[in-house]
Amino acid sequence: MSISITGIAGFIGSNLAKILLDRGESVIGFDNLCRGMMSNLDSIIGHPSFTFEVVDLSDIDAYRSALTAQHVRNPISEVWHFAANSDIPAGVANAKVDYRDTFMTTFNTLVLMQELGIGAILFASSSAIYGDLGNQSLTEDIGPLFPISNYGAMKLASEAAISAALESHLQRAYLFRFPNVIGIPATHGVIQDFIRKLKATPGNLDVLGDGTQQKSYLHVEELIDAMLYVRQHACDKLNYFNIGANDDGVTVKFIAEAVLEQVAPGATISYGQGNKGWVGDVPKFRYSIDKLSNLGWQPHLGSAQAIRKAVTQIAQQECGQ
Repeated sequence: MSISITGIAGFIGSNLAKILLDRGESVIGFDNLCRGMMSNLDSIIGHPSFTFEVVDLSDIDAYRSALTAQHVRNPISEVWHFAANSDIPAGVANAKVDYRDTFMTTFNTLVLMQELGIGAILFASSSAIYGDLGNQSLTEDIGPLFPISNYGAMKLASEAAISAALESHLQRAYLFRFPNVIGIPATHGVIQDFIRKLKATPGNLDVLGDGTQQKSYLHVEELIDAMLYVRQHACDKLNYFNIGANDDGVTVKFIAEAVLEQVAPGATISYGQGNKGWVGDVPKFRYSIDKLSNLGWQPHLGSAQAIRKAVTQIAQQECGQ
């Protein structure tokens, strides 16, 4: 039996694939390489238990052909569905981006899972489904949910489609609601953005917003550990969990200063106006992980520790330092 990972050439998918292969699993990966990069798979290309195909998952005929062929060769027991548009501003500028790359990839995956009799899906959802609830603690059962980005809306629609599929053909589903995930190989995100800005203008860092935005951050190594823990210990038909650090997060100001300390000591920071970095940005949220804690999993790093670890790693990736 094998495991399929969509969006495998992305930041999280590539990390997950390495760990599953190390555990002796057989992995089949799909990616359209719109956001992901082949270099993220360098360490596993050629592994005897790894297969990769470039496929546009929004094209159901191409997806069907690729998935069916792989399923015939090595039956797929579960799909880790990570394929999505990770560029929130791009989805704001053109809503079709999130509809195609975030929702339709999920919809098509569910259609093909039904056709092929694949019973389990593990889905990368997001804190963006909750919308902007200010300082209110975000628990899994809070509602109603009103996302403020197309990305969040399409993640929420994907959760709904998965829930409906459980009534007709899926045997089990896991919905992982991610916080801001950091680490390497970085493909996007605030830390990489700051480091690249400083490479372009070494003396000053321009920051979108006033720096008071405050969010929870989790290192990718802990995210994957949490997902695998949930996969092993949560036994409901529908399992849905917030995954994050066990704190109220850190501010953008803290991140900017941590990047300067590592990359450009002495540089200045120029902040923008308001507490939103872009349209659809949730400036502050408090993520409850009580449900995950009650299952038995706790992060080892707080948001500040995760940021400092990721800054060091991404600086090495981007600058060789």
